[in-house]
Amino acid sequence: MRFGSDEVGGVLGAVGAWLDGQAPEPARAALARAVRLSLRALAQAAPGATVEVRVPPFAAVQCVAELATGRVTWPEAIAEGRVAASGSRADVSAWLPLTRPPQ
Repeated sequence: MRFGSDEVGGVLGAVGAWLDGQAPEPARAALARAVRLSLRALAQAAPGATVEVRVPPFAAVQCVAELATGRVTWPEAIAEGRVAASGSRADVSAWLPLTRPPQ
């Protein structure tokens, strides 16, 4: 199953207000769906088994939270210690964001 950017954008949009600090945390099921669909889309965009991306407690995929939506960039996440990445293939910034951030 291929995931279109509209589908990914739809589920990420459902949690976007929370990510922006403008709404309460969404229901666990909505958050889990957004995380899982985002990771599947990333795995399709960057196939392979050399890098594992984990978003506890919801999912993990092998492939090359805010990174998916573009609200935080890869360099910002690394600098702030929000992402732990090691290895020559760990930088997945070329495939992010999965959707464009709201204007």
